[in-house]
Amino acid sequence: AGTTVVLRVPSPISVLVSRMKRPPRAHLAAIAAIALSGCMVGPDYQRPAVDAPAAFVYAAKDAADTANTQWWRQFGDPVLDTLIAEALAQNLNVKEAAANVEAAVGVLTQTRSGLFPQVGYGATAARQRSTEAGAAPELARLVPNPQNSYEALLTVSWEVDLWGRIRRLSESARANALATDEARRGVILSLVASVAGNYLTLRGLDEQLAVSKSTLAAYGESLRLYQLQLQYGQVSQMQVSQVQSQYETAAVQVPQIESQIAQTENAINVLLGRNPGPVPRGKSVHDLVLPKVPAGVPSELLTRRPDLLQAENQLIAANAQIGAAKALYFPTIALTGSGGSASAA
Repeated sequence: AGTTVVLRVPSPISVLVSRMKRPPRAHLAAIAAIALSGCMVGPDYQRPAVDAPAAFVYAAKDAADTANTQWWRQFGDPVLDTLIAEALAQNLNVKEAAANVEAAVGVLTQTRSGLFPQVGYGATAARQRSTEAGAAPELARLVPNPQNSYEALLTVSWEVDLWGRIRRLSESARANALATDEARRGVILSLVASVAGNYLTLRGLDEQLAVSKSTLAAYGESLRLYQLQLQYGQVSQMQVSQVQSQYETAAVQVPQIESQIAQTENAINVLLGRNPGPVPRGKSVHDLVLPKVPAGVPSELLTRRPDLLQAENQLIAANAQIGAAKALYFPTIALTGSGGSASAA
């Protein structure tokens, strides 16, 4: 039984084979051009079709501009702006995300280097001494002992990326670098939202604490008046007990709010990358300017979400890996050369 092997070559080569009646120089020039340009096997990435409306029914005209601004500045609180700036500079998660981006860019540079010639060099020096026991005197005079040897070598190699393996790997590394950068953007957005949200919560708790202390003072004054009325027989003990119960209930709220304030301050300090401590306050809740929130935003803003862009770049990287894996079915062509010298001097 025989075995039939079918080799499907790319279209440029098939066109070249079908035109073998041309002069030999034309063949060589065409082969050299194909070898230099090459082709990339595997599927090219195509964005999946998503059925989404172009905009909401009642979309604000400035919705897209709102998404690109530093929205926290619209509150008009300089202290909040300072806290967010410090968080962006000192937060450990942001630093880690930035370091991941640098590592991904380094992988991309290393992967793309395979498209260019690789040059290597090396040098060795050795000193060897052989035993003289049992050796003939004539041989010992002819062969120097100990022996010194020196060697220097220069190597040059270049892989012809005929099937696009290195280019597919570079495409995958580039997509991974972009996905890592989108992850960094997502960390920044989450950080800014967390700092702003905790700061507004803190200012709200401050107002609650002020109201609770004022309420406690009012109940304390009311309790003092009822106790005076009780001494002169104007009210009963039951009424005094009711007022005292209200006073005690108000007194319990104060330490609870103070505990929530301490927890919120600790959360802000963690986001700012510093040790727990007091957090400076700016404007009160009543003085903050409410930012304009559009009624609707265009659905194309989904294409700018960092998590979605990160997922798409990961899909691009996986798609490029298919081409790199298929390229391994074909021979690898590499041009190598080396030169050097070895001497005892």
